Amino acid sequence: MSSRPSRGPGAPAPEHDDRFEEIFARADHIPGWLTRDQARTLYDAASDLPPNACIIEVGSHQGRSTVVLAAAREDVEVVAIDPFVGGKFGGELTRRQFEHHLAENRLAERVRLLAARSEQVRSSWTEQVGLVYVDGKHDCWSTSHDLGWSAFLPPGGLVLVHDSFSSIGVTLGLLTRALPRRDLRYLGRVGSLAILEKARPRLGDRLRLLAELPWWARNVGLKVLLRLRLNPLARAVGHHDPFDPY
Repeated sequence: MSSRPSRGPGAPAPEHDDRFEEIFARADHIPGWLTRDQARTLYDAASDLPPNACIIEVGSHQGRSTVVLAAAREDVEVVAIDPFVGGKFGGELTRRQFEHHLAENRLAERVRLLAARSEQVRSSWTEQVGLVYVDGKHDCWSTSHDLGWSAFLPPGGLVLVHDSFSSIGVTLGLLTRALPRRDLRYLGRVGSLAILEKARPRLGDRLRLLAELPWWARNVGLKVLLRLRLNPLARAVGHHDPFDPY
């Protein structure tokens, strides 16, 4: 699925494209796994929100995606939810880097950081939100619960899920939580960024999600090759990046 809309009535003006390029140039200096096309998808989704909308971001790491979302509009608030627990991708140092990157890009006032687990915040949440971006803990249980943020979206609102059909846990969460639901339809993906809409799914929408499973199997196989340091075999099947597919 392309992250770029075709030109036509209501399509972004050239200055909209120029603004994204400037924002991504800043975000691209921040460590993370959000690709340019995925960042464009986040940017476009945030830009299309009504004034004073609220964006929920589950999993912020050092702020690569946060900067894209917060910089897209001056009149939206990003609620960044991340417990910053210790480990490979968390801890107090990561939080300091996150806050530094927001301050460096003059976006701290547009972001409300909630240093807690997603399910803890959601259990007492009451506000409507305009957009949900999920890049939290990559296990089935966490992803299933994070998809519950869709309850606070208006009809037609989007849920964007990173590492879909790449992470085993995230993919299982989509299959067990999104596939059987009657109020989330799968629209497509940009790399591993799945795009879901709060709407009643048709049979074709469910089949479209299931059709991603071969790509998921490919990505799992690539991860095995990379873990075994069989990079030449990974390159032979078209993966030229030393990192996992995302």
